[in-house]
Amino acid sequence: MWRLSVSIFLFSCLAVSSSSYGDSEATCSGIVPLRYRYDKISITEYGGVGDGRTVNTKAFRAAIYRIQHLKRRGGTLLYIPPGVYLTESFNLTSHMTFYLAKGAVIRAVQDTWNWPLIDPLPSYGRGRELPGGRYMSFIHGDGLRDVVITGQNGTIDGQGEVWWNMWRSRTLKYTRPNLIEFKDSKEIIISNVIFQNSPFWNIHPVYCSNVVIHHVTILAPQDSPNTDGIDPDSSYNVCIEDSYISTGDDLVAIKSGWDEYGIAYGRPSSNITIRRITGSSPFAGIAIGSETSGGIKNIVAEHITLSNMGVGVNIKTNIGRGGYIKNIKISDVYIDTAKYGIKIAGDTGDHPDENYNPNALPIVKGIHIKNVWGVNVRNAGSIQGLKGSPFTGICLSEINLHGSLNSYKTWKCSDVIGTSLKVSPWPCSELRTTGGYNLCSSTF
Repeated sequence: MWRLSVSIFLFSCLAVSSSSYGDSEATCSGIVPLRYRYDKISITEYGGVGDGRTVNTKAFRAAIYRIQHLKRRGGTLLYIPPGVYLTESFNLTSHMTFYLAKGAVIRAVQDTWNWPLIDPLPSYGRGRELPGGRYMSFIHGDGLRDVVITGQNGTIDGQGEVWWNMWRSRTLKYTRPNLIEFKDSKEIIISNVIFQNSPFWNIHPVYCSNVVIHHVTILAPQDSPNTDGIDPDSSYNVCIEDSYISTGDDLVAIKSGWDEYGIAYGRPSSNITIRRITGSSPFAGIAIGSETSGGIKNIVAEHITLSNMGVGVNIKTNIGRGGYIKNIKISDVYIDTAKYGIKIAGDTGDHPDENYNPNALPIVKGIHIKNVWGVNVRNAGSIQGLKGSPFTGICLSEINLHGSLNSYKTWKCSDVIGTSLKVSPWPCSELRTTGGYNLCSSTF
């Protein structure tokens, strides 16, 4: 019976993916075709027990070993039935669908002592939090192709509190694990799954291409440290759509490597679309940076709805980063309650070591932000460029950010060159209004 229900669900997903949601609601999800898997197996066939107590690591590894080595034509679907499946971390393989039924929960063990370690990313040179290696993500994929994580809104639970407490007490030995990481992989789809309580970043595609993440829910407490929602990192052709994210850090953050290591690795993030994201965070809704050393370009973010935010839109870099941030288009953003509406900063983030080059200044140009409406926004905006590398081509148009009369602060700018059109409150003088219509209106 489960085989029939999975088949019906995957057929309906395929139909939705190919429909383009009609002309009024564009989608980029078609960049990765959803393949039907004729071969289907269940985790219970390999000893999986969903009682919330049995550790199922051997069952997951055995089932995935079978998929990897039998290599059925068209790949294999691994079905996770309702239940709570406790497990250590494990690796996925190519040409597989990881399918969580309604009521299925995959839960990470809380034994941090035996968690596997992996090498640092070459574009970071060390773990993001501490020197040396890093803990492997809870569910991991390296060098894979054609992988789908989907289902009927089952849950992947990182049980991150033990890791958060280690971070707070400064007893971590290595960088915390992500919940999901794909490295050097392509043709990835993640959809219709709930991700919660990640130890660190939730979904991290790094050095990847052709990635679709849509119809997901990502949850973590507002005080959980560094629990970013989705972090495309040195990746291209990424589609992020139709999702709800409420975490303790940035909802979506685009990255491309860290200082001299990211400059040397030289792999940018590009061609990334973010659309119809809703969420809440004490940090940023849409973020770029601060790790931007490989370069970030050709980013579109639109139809974003945010509430109770630290910052609505935050573009952030620093000296020593090098690289560039260019051709960024952000539009149709609604913000209800935030400390800052828009923040573009050249003084954000730390450094991996003392070997970074302070003369490696980032280039920030071609940032176009349009149709932003905010209420209860304490500070309208801040654009702080770098003296040796001012931010240029900054265009703000049709922006209304409203706050309390008793505490409201307007724009603050330095080392920036750009234009504005129909911005309220009145923007800083560096964003000239003369000719603004021609520049701003031609960019969308």
